[in-house]
Amino acid sequence: MSRGSGKGLSLKDKLDGNELDLSLCDLNEVPVRELAALPKATVLDLSCNNLISLPSDFCSLMHLVKLDLSKNRLQQLPLDFGRLVNLQHLDLLNNRLVTLPVSFAQLKNLKWLDLKDNPLDPVLAKVAGDCLDENQCKQAAVKVLQHMKAIQSEQDRQRQRKLQAEREMEKRREAEQRAKEAQERELRKREKAEEKERRRREYDAQKAAKQEMEKKTKKETVHTRKPASSSRPPQPPRHKPSWSRSVLRVLLFVLFCILCTLAACKLTELQHQPLCVSVNTLYGDVVAALQNHKTLQNMLQHNSQQ
Repeated sequence: MSRGSGKGLSLKDKLDGNELDLSLCDLNEVPVRELAALPKATVLDLSCNNLISLPSDFCSLMHLVKLDLSKNRLQQLPLDFGRLVNLQHLDLLNNRLVTLPVSFAQLKNLKWLDLKDNPLDPVLAKVAGDCLDENQCKQAAVKVLQHMKAIQSEQDRQRQRKLQAEREMEKRREAEQRAKEAQERELRKREKAEEKERRRREYDAQKAAKQEMEKKTKKETVHTRKPASSSRPPQPPRHKPSWSRSVLRVLLFVLFCILCTLAACKLTELQHQPLCVSVNTLYGDVVAALQNHKTLQNMLQHNSQQ
């Protein structure tokens, strides 16, 4: 196995009590799995190697109390570096670090810190100061922790403000959605009411038209039943002839014909004709018979007087 990965090393041979010295081993990777198998190795020296970065699972070595990463080529620390909550001593001398992860603020037990000879951000470099003696390194640990806690608090506040803004935005969207839905409901309700009113007007119009048609039909029926004379000027009633009057007229006509015949037979030259002789004889007999009857005689007298 390659020495650069650390897997060719016998870590137990490097272990002295609770100290594990892996310095000057030309490592470019950290054997995290093998280190995790030695939980009693609370002091780990990885100085003077070729480490450019630490794997994310390195932060699972929460049993570490003292860690020396000096004189490597580290450009950054894992974002969850703050999980090493038991860490008290940290040496990062002579690396390529510019900033520290915000989780660094969670190293509440950190008592000693060396960040010399790193291209630190000017603000962080001023906060860390020098680490030329024990006291300065302890002050660096305190000041850097305070600085990182302030950054973490500010980030938390920004995150909280962002979260609050997102919540307010969500509330506004929900309110706008509710208002839109209410507006749509009101619009549908108004359209429904307008449709109902339109249908009601159509119904009333149809009903009125039907009633008008029925009234017109009824009026036409009444006019049809009335006699045709109702539209003409009134005329005097006509008396229907009775049978007696017709018979009387016939008798008068016959009598008139008889009188005309008698007159012709008595006054004209036709009196010597056989027909007229018979008529005159019959007339004489009838007159003689009537004169013999008193009642008829009186009537004849009366008529003759008139």
